[in-house]
Amino acid sequence: MLSKQQLIEYSDDARKNYVNHISIDCVVFGFHEGQMKVLLLKTHNEEKWYLPGGFVLKEEPIDTAANRILQQRTGLDKVFLQQFRVFGDPDRSKVHNDMYADMIPKEQNWFSGRFISIGYYALVDFSGAIPHPDQFSELCAWRDLDDIPELQLDHQKIYQSALDTLRLQLNYQPIGYNLMPKEFTMPELQKLYETILGKKLDRRNFQRRILGFGILTRSEEPRKGGAHKAPYLYSFDLENYQHALTEGFKGGW
Repeated sequence: MLSKQQLIEYSDDARKNYVNHISIDCVVFGFHEGQMKVLLLKTHNEEKWYLPGGFVLKEEPIDTAANRILQQRTGLDKVFLQQFRVFGDPDRSKVHNDMYADMIPKEQNWFSGRFISIGYYALVDFSGAIPHPDQFSELCAWRDLDDIPELQLDHQKIYQSALDTLRLQLNYQPIGYNLMPKEFTMPELQKLYETILGKKLDRRNFQRRILGFGILTRSEEPRKGGAHKAPYLYSFDLENYQHALTEGFKGGW
């Protein structure tokens, strides 16, 4: 929680630089060791968790603002970033209003009043991301999908909406290029899809369907070492992958 002086200084600076009543909240997904993860912020000296977010500069396109916010939190640039929904419940900022109500007059408080939030979800390379907390937080950390703490404001709703949208995307667009290493096995890719969907998939059907989309290239040699029958390595055919992102494909999981 900001001190009174910090709140005054932040509010003065925000009114000069940001578009009023518009915010951005980002649901950042990563994949590591067979687990889908989400990037969250924890406030100073409190067990209160939030999604990464921020505001839009007055002369800044909204997509540029979302990329800037993601770069500040992850150190990554040019990530897969998708706008998925606008959140505008009149009471969504009530917690912030109540928190700072006794500190400075409402008309001076940047966080007072109603904020419409634009939701984005991002798919990022877990190994390349370097989480950075913002000025309101002491920790920026990855949490497994099955270990999400209670989120403040309406961030649980935003997170669930992003996950639902990501699951829907699997029905008509490819996913994986931004989450998987350069080369991977078919079981590793299947594990990604199962983790997102929250259900098991038949091995043979998954392989048949994913290969049928034409977005993968198989290496000439299987992965060395390990089991008696080493699995083949695959990589994404970027030209076909980008075409599928644009044109989509039929079917579902």
